[in-house]
Amino acid sequence: MENRYFLQPIDQGLAIQLGGDSNLLGRHIRQYLDHNDFPGLESCHIALIGVREDRGANGNQGCAQAADSIRKHLYRLHTGAFTPQIADLGNIPAGHTINDTYFALSEILAELIQSDIVPVILGGSQDLTFAMYNAFARLKRVINITSVDRQFDIGTNETELHSGSYLKKIIIQQPNYLFNFTNIGFQTYFVDQEAIKLMESMYFDIYRLGAIRSALAETEPLLRNADILSFDVSVLRASDAPGHAFASPNGFYAEEACQMARYAGMADRLTALGLFDLNPLYDPRGMTAHILAQMIWFFVEGYYQRKHEDPIEKPEDFIKYTVPIEGYGEGIVFFRSKLSDRWWMDVGTNLNIKPQFRRHAIVPCTANDYSIAGQNEVPDRWLKAYQKLM
Repeated sequence: MENRYFLQPIDQGLAIQLGGDSNLLGRHIRQYLDHNDFPGLESCHIALIGVREDRGANGNQGCAQAADSIRKHLYRLHTGAFTPQIADLGNIPAGHTINDTYFALSEILAELIQSDIVPVILGGSQDLTFAMYNAFARLKRVINITSVDRQFDIGTNETELHSGSYLKKIIIQQPNYLFNFTNIGFQTYFVDQEAIKLMESMYFDIYRLGAIRSALAETEPLLRNADILSFDVSVLRASDAPGHAFASPNGFYAEEACQMARYAGMADRLTALGLFDLNPLYDPRGMTAHILAQMIWFFVEGYYQRKHEDPIEKPEDFIKYTVPIEGYGEGIVFFRSKLSDRWWMDVGTNLNIKPQFRRHAIVPCTANDYSIAGQNEVPDRWLKAYQKLM
């Protein structure tokens, strides 16, 4: 790996504590334990990377120490019905400046993504999502970002880059490679009403906590449409996950977070996962670290259930439906997978759009979107994607 010099080995004690149980996940992870013995990445599918950076934590300093807290629990979980090909590449130390840390992370991620290895970032603060985005920008790849967070992190006109403003930095950067942003689980009392209007004006997808909790399966197509998933631990309720300086009594339950992690793992498009803002200083019993470790376990399980479905590349694996809608030409085309029974819709593969946007013209959806179209109504999901393509 060309960029290994940005990385430091993990604590050897984490491996020693595993004992002799060969069924533990830690026994199946290639670990970077020695400067002279970097793990080989041949046939590797997933790479774990700790980031010791919290200068952008916006009041949650201490989250730089999260990675080893997560590893301690992750390594002790048993393997599932899959043969994991995972490497733990150690930690990126805090750079001389925070921009040095961003640069190191983006360079490492770009190299892994080009090698078809899915990076999972452990710890640090959520502003590291900006570095994740830069990895794709470096590859000139137009992407979708999904954030599971109680707020939007767009800051104000005056704020500099930190965990509460990284999205603004991504939006204004030129050239821009962000096609769509989705927020799952925002809580209105943490969000300015003007911010909601701004998100809607950009045709971004935002979903309140209550709406999602009553229909958690609706998160599956949202996660299936993401290239990056950025997860802020503060979106979990404090009774389940106290490990954050500003933990809130309301939020997702741990099992709901694990279900979303599994959906993310199953998503063929999803290429990078970041788990941010766990602060061990507020997590004395390690419960929050344990939840994130279990989320990684479910993400890995989902990854090994990927179907590699593509309505355009593999049309033989799909049933095609054309639903006539008044005022919409020949109607809307839907695809239902024979392999997984999941749905997609064609928003404009026949439109005169730029080549880099073509992959965004096929949008994951649900059977409910098909039912809505059958009632001569255009699904909101279709309309928002169409407006962005135009």
